[in-house]
Amino acid sequence: MIEIIRWIVVWKMVVELVVLAFINQSSASLSPTGINYEVVALMAIKSSLHDPHNSMGNWDTYSVEPCSWRMITCSSNGYVSILSLPGMNLSGTLSPDIEKLSNLQSILLQNNAISGPIPETIGNLEKLQALDLSNNTFTGEVPSSLGNLLNLNYLRLNNNNLSGAIPQTLSTIDGLTVLDVSFNNFSRPLPKVSARTFRIVGNPLICGETTSNCTIYPEPLSFGPEGFKDQSESGSHHMAVALSASCSAAFVLILLIGLFFWYRYQQNQQVFFDINDQYDPDVRLGHLRRYSFKELRVATDHFCSKNILGRGGFGVVYKGRLTDGTVVAVKKLKDYNAVGGEIQFQTEVELISLAVHRNLLNLFGFCSTETERLLVYPFMPNGSVASRLKDHIRGRPVLDWLRRKRIALGTARGLVYLHEQCDPKIIHRDVKAANILLDEDFEAVVGDFGLAKLLDHHDSHVTTAVRGTIGHIAPEYLSTGQSSEKTDVFGFGILLLELITGQKALDFGRGANQEGVMLDWVNKLHLEGKLNLMVDKILKGKFDSVGLEEMVKVALLCTQMNPSHRPKMSEVLRMLEGEGLAEKWEASQKVGSKRFQASNSAIQRYSDFIEESHMIEDMELSGPR
Repeated sequence: MIEIIRWIVVWKMVVELVVLAFINQSSASLSPTGINYEVVALMAIKSSLHDPHNSMGNWDTYSVEPCSWRMITCSSNGYVSILSLPGMNLSGTLSPDIEKLSNLQSILLQNNAISGPIPETIGNLEKLQALDLSNNTFTGEVPSSLGNLLNLNYLRLNNNNLSGAIPQTLSTIDGLTVLDVSFNNFSRPLPKVSARTFRIVGNPLICGETTSNCTIYPEPLSFGPEGFKDQSESGSHHMAVALSASCSAAFVLILLIGLFFWYRYQQNQQVFFDINDQYDPDVRLGHLRRYSFKELRVATDHFCSKNILGRGGFGVVYKGRLTDGTVVAVKKLKDYNAVGGEIQFQTEVELISLAVHRNLLNLFGFCSTETERLLVYPFMPNGSVASRLKDHIRGRPVLDWLRRKRIALGTARGLVYLHEQCDPKIIHRDVKAANILLDEDFEAVVGDFGLAKLLDHHDSHVTTAVRGTIGHIAPEYLSTGQSSEKTDVFGFGILLLELITGQKALDFGRGANQEGVMLDWVNKLHLEGKLNLMVDKILKGKFDSVGLEEMVKVALLCTQMNPSHRPKMSEVLRMLEGEGLAEKWEASQKVGSKRFQASNSAIQRYSDFIEESHMIEDMELSGPR
């Protein structure tokens, strides 16, 4: 009897320990008073930054957990794993409290105006794999504590005002594959890092005033004062020459590819995913996950037709639910054979995943088999702009005028990032309402960027494989197959007209019992001063007349037939925000652009392009989800 009681006591203690361990695990980020340490840390980061676009608007100090916040991604166990605020015009400083986000794998704060020193405490984030602070105004020296980040494989500090020597401690990070410290004020000596890509161009104290001999150095790097000693002082120089002469062809090929990308960057030309199949596939950012086909098949109930969210030129999209409960959108790509080799596909998907912005659709991960290529995205609960413009047919509330203006602004910000801030830069090639998705807050999210190139990877940025939707495709792309960022500007102008009219690009004339396309009829109504006739009737007159005229003018500037006359997306964004439209419009009138002259030949010009291409019907060469 005593033995039985003893065993009961022992088992009771074991059960209590297990329960206690579970409680500790589930509340690991909570203080004794129940406050979430990660919420406190993120609020400290928010308070030290100036956020002009309210990108962190739903960050709330009273939240139990931050996983539903914008620009925050959590791991499956509920910890913050990604802090992503690129291209948000943030200023201020970066709080040292960032160290309290101890499970961070990626910090992406590029293309802002954050100043001050880089916090020493970042070196305490042991799980960090990607750190991108490029294109800010950070000052001071790089903390030596970054050498403690043994899991780091991607470090970009370029285009800041950093000074001093690059920490020698970075040489202890064996897995570092990309290190970019270009365009700062660093001095010698340089660490002997193992990074395959090490960019130091634009540092006068290292390279001098010229950059011809100071570009990209693959591993192993040895470029300190000892490298300039007399040959008689050491035999190491001879050994380095011998090693260099014995480099394999693959090494030379990688070097040439790196130099090519640097040259294209210096010339400010479009670099668009033209990566050789022999690019090393080992670089993996922590937030990009590789899914098994079985996992996605289960998530979508064997790709059941009831779960189809949409279909288009790129493939079919299914709604799915992962084993951890996350609701996702799974896109099965068409023409998977066109993607090319496994390394090519993974490399280009990886590059797409680097484009992280509030107004771009985030890529969770991918699946690649011998016969299938699949991409996994977050599920957008409010669907596409195109579907919401027609929601009154199903009895749901329609998009009001203010929300449509907000969608235009959000889309413009996403395209500005793709064209001018992302590295490498990306041309979308199919900007339209069906490809603009809406999150839970009705914030515009640009989808399908980069997928045209993913399927046409053997072509350069000038391609004959025209992808897009008739009525949205720029004339020069339709007739010659030549695309550029101005191709997207044209598509954005048509998107503005879709937001105004509530119609698809080829439906406006049909709805008015006329023949033609939307752009032609909007141009005609503008010349006749009848703008009110083009506004979506479902708004019942509830719109801003001044705002309508401004949006129409921006749309017409974007859709000029000559691509060189169209503004850049950054200029378009400023005009939508109320800056510079009058000047741009007046300048377009002075040059006598045929787009704005009241002649029938000019009005019908876009229709002529479509007719010449024998594509009168609304043909989707790529399309919505």
